[in-house]
Amino acid sequence: MIERSIQIDAPPEVVWRFFTDPARMARWLGPADLEPMPGGELTFQLTDGPGLVVRGHFTELRPYEKIAFTFGWEPAPGVPDLPPGSSQVEVTLSAQAGGTLLTLRHTSVPPNLAENTNAGWAGFLHALRAEAANV
Repeated sequence: MIERSIQIDAPPEVVWRFFTDPARMARWLGPADLEPMPGGELTFQLTDGPGLVVRGHFTELRPYEKIAFTFGWEPAPGVPDLPPGSSQVEVTLSAQAGGTLLTLRHTSVPPNLAENTNAGWAGFLHALRAEAANV
């Protein structure tokens, strides 16, 4: 399991929108197509790197507290072997110290992909922190 926590200088309501609004998600991950409801599709194309596409479905949304979705890479040459829907991401948001404590847990990641996945989330969460603080 990959677990990362980060303090963001914005309230949970603002951080939440960076996971549920395609225009805001594009600012820290890449172009996104989202249906933020349980069972709704989630697709985004990472702008960092060779344009990898993530596909999944939202599994749980508790406004301003929790977002959960499945995660996997759309098949293409050179793409990590993690098919769409084969891993799970859970994001919890807690109001803290005038901002938000975000904790991300990514489970069912194969051991050979864990290091790169962890590093990827570290970079993207850093970008999210910068974007959310500017709202």
